[in-house]
Amino acid sequence: MAATLSLDCRKTFPRGLTVSVQLELPLDPPLVLILFGPSGSGKTTVLRCLAGLEQPEEGTIRFGQDLWVDAARRQVVPPQARHLGYMPQDYALFPTHTVTGNIEYGLSDLPQAERRRRVSEALALLQLQGLEQSKPRQLSGGQQQRVALARAIARQPQLLLLDEPLSALDAPTRGALCSELRSLLTRLKIPTVVVTHDWTEALTLGDRIAVMSEGKILQVGVPQEVFSRPANESVAQIVGVETVVQGQVSDSAHGLATVQVNGIAMKALAVDEIGPSVYVCIRAEDVVLEQAGSGMTSARNHLAGRVDAIDPRGVMVQVKIDCGFPLTAVITRGAVEELRLAPGAPVIAAIKAGSVHLVSRSVV
Repeated sequence: MAATLSLDCRKTFPRGLTVSVQLELPLDPPLVLILFGPSGSGKTTVLRCLAGLEQPEEGTIRFGQDLWVDAARRQVVPPQARHLGYMPQDYALFPTHTVTGNIEYGLSDLPQAERRRRVSEALALLQLQGLEQSKPRQLSGGQQQRVALARAIARQPQLLLLDEPLSALDAPTRGALCSELRSLLTRLKIPTVVVTHDWTEALTLGDRIAVMSEGKILQVGVPQEVFSRPANESVAQIVGVETVVQGQVSDSAHGLATVQVNGIAMKALAVDEIGPSVYVCIRAEDVVLEQAGSGMTSARNHLAGRVDAIDPRGVMVQVKIDCGFPLTAVITRGAVEELRLAPGAPVIAAIKAGSVHLVSRSVV
């Protein structure tokens, strides 16, 4: 039987949220699981239960053959015995410790030579050489993030837990470090659970995603599939991106990238430090539909296709189109009548380059 991380537990807060979770994550090969959802959905509570910082009053938590929590028997393995690496949202670096001191914290049970070896390896892996004697206040936000992550992995954990690892950074730094973090997690080969509410981070970092709302898991799957095919309206509202397809960047010039999706060329804004393999993400509200043969708008992309389905959504209508890949648009009922849309009807989908979002996609 394949080893898994298994949660089947319930945690209730007085006068607050009840978090009830049933979830399994295969451990071999090691995967990155994203806990995704809005603030207050219970993501961090699940992470803290895994870390042993919160205790569920019902259920069990298992890591492979090890039973970490059995609430019925009041059996709880303490955090230090779970062999975890935990990185809190605020990094929790010790302000009076140097970079070396912060990374070394938690290795006190090891011989001095082994502590030095692990610190040296973590410094090299996170590219922190030259900052060994710096204090946290002397570091940039990105450097503090690296130190916190170095401290978490120096323990050589069997499970890595990251709570909003990029949220404390400014937007440009966050974007630059996201792909870098994915590359690092791939090299580490440690099962990892990441909490985030950012869909770009979820697509970039995750092998699996669990969408949460109001303390419950609504859908689990491969990020692209969950974002493209949400199980219900609640998931669709949370993920907020209706079209997610795989593409390859074939060219980049003058601030624009050309990306190929199933042989269809599209223009997007060029993104620095992104590989050729990408997810192409388009929100339905950014797709403008035109009658085939009509005058073209100023949008960079004009994709010829046919209507697959028309689904009324209150005052709006969701239109699914086959234009060499599945594309979703949201328009008014009046626009449907004006464009004479019906299943099988030809249509042009116009999309501005700035509305085509490229997210790095790791290729194993």
